[in-house]
Amino acid sequence: MRRDQLTVAVAGATGAVGRTTLAILEERGFPVGRLLPLASERSEGKRIPFKGEEISVRKLTEKAFAGVDLAFFAAGASCSRAFIPAAMAAGAVVIDKSSAFRQDPEVPLVVPEVNPHALRRHKGLIATPNCSTIQLVVALQPLHEAARIKRVVVSTYQSVAGAGQQGIAELRRQAWQVLNGQEVSPEVFPHPIAFNCLPQIDAFLENGYTKEEMKMTWETQKIMEDESISVSATTVRVPVFYGHSESVNLETERKLSAREAQEILARAPGVVVVDEPREHRYPMAIHCAGQDPVFVGRIREDLSAEKALHLWIVADSLRKGAALNAVQIAELLIHPSGLMEE
Repeated sequence: MRRDQLTVAVAGATGAVGRTTLAILEERGFPVGRLLPLASERSEGKRIPFKGEEISVRKLTEKAFAGVDLAFFAAGASCSRAFIPAAMAAGAVVIDKSSAFRQDPEVPLVVPEVNPHALRRHKGLIATPNCSTIQLVVALQPLHEAARIKRVVVSTYQSVAGAGQQGIAELRRQAWQVLNGQEVSPEVFPHPIAFNCLPQIDAFLENGYTKEEMKMTWETQKIMEDESISVSATTVRVPVFYGHSESVNLETERKLSAREAQEILARAPGVVVVDEPREHRYPMAIHCAGQDPVFVGRIREDLSAEKALHLWIVADSLRKGAALNAVQIAELLIHPSGLMEE
């Protein structure tokens, strides 16, 4: 395979993650020789900008993947289940952003800064984790390697971008309605999101946790390859357009001082430490929007437990939390190590 002539398909090309995937492919100079933007019938014929051209969106069908080398799926779990088998049968290597195959033991779940070695066992399909999990494990892994993490308690403050274009539009519409004294009618979220916080992301399960919360537990253990790490999550949707924030408390086997944790994280791939609270410098969603790193700050020792730390973690959910992670996986696949060709 010539690495400068890849035929690349993006399923869900007109959605928030799909559009961001296309932008990052162009920004990073990924070797796309031919692009196939795919979407539902209602988006067929729309024009997508890419590398100075306007490319027509094609209807996503089982036959759309003929000749495709690499396919990004950014269109939801039901779409992935319906069309990924056809893409793989056509010979494409698939990188899936949805939750459809994340828990399949035969499918590697990959964050390049954490477990790139997992790619060597792929069988044509690689899953990329939930947005909130990605930024969490990028920050946890270097601390785990240094001191072995035993337990994690995380509360998330997730932007409406996590619900796609519809979530962004709903916050914009509702904010205008509230500020103009109009009645707010929720459509995407179960309650008004403007000037509100919703302690529910996805459906509730029998154990009282939501699917989003359990994803963080299962996915963290799988990616970090350690089922002994206990994870408890509370996920909250907040009226922020872009960027997820997380308050994290972690307990380790060996005590880490705040200073040591800062030094470890400052050297970690994909992490930027912003931790000067007395100067009012700490990560915020408004600053991470459009940025690639995972930002960590408010690093401090837990006053209630000897071997525990608090962290504040922020990242752009559309970039590192979704599209960038997928593109980074693709870059590893075409690296001279020849992962794609094995």
